[in-house]
Amino acid sequence: MPAIRNVSPYSRNEKIGRLLWSIVQATAFRGSFHTWYGWRAWLLRRFGARLGRNVRVRRTSRFEIPWNLEMGDDVSIGDDAIIYALGPVKIGARSFLSQHAHLCAGSHDHTSPDYPLLRLPIEIGCDCWIAADAFVGPSVKVGDRTVVGARASVFSDLPPDVIAAGNPAKPIKPRVFHGGEAARS
Repeated sequence: MPAIRNVSPYSRNEKIGRLLWSIVQATAFRGSFHTWYGWRAWLLRRFGARLGRNVRVRRTSRFEIPWNLEMGDDVSIGDDAIIYALGPVKIGARSFLSQHAHLCAGSHDHTSPDYPLLRLPIEIGCDCWIAADAFVGPSVKVGDRTVVGARASVFSDLPPDVIAAGNPAKPIKPRVFHGGEAARS
């Protein structure tokens, strides 16, 4: 078997940016008053995150590589949620992640003996809910208006207008709004 080399996939500038962000996140971000959403959005924007209007990010949420993050208007990120944006992460308008939800946009190539890092995208559609403790893995798209149930683990794309649950998450029923009408397309 060939020798395994540990080569970082990150440039010197990316390493410095990640270090600076970790210091800011541990101090000014986490230490902020719980309703200072504008302050935390401002900090994320200073580190390259592209955020819409009225984004609400709780102070206990955690972000890795904010310059890989894009959020639409009126997105909410709950307490202790993790956005592990090794690859691009896009969250559509009016979507929210509940407490302890985890978006993981990175993995390793298990077919190679040195397990190189893969930085794969995640896309959460508009008007979605990623419920408490749910996990969304790399290279996954969650369709518009889809609900991912608590503690579900999503490893493949989910269509729009469904409620998904389980491990691995599967659509269990269509999303129906009050009055019995199905989700709009």
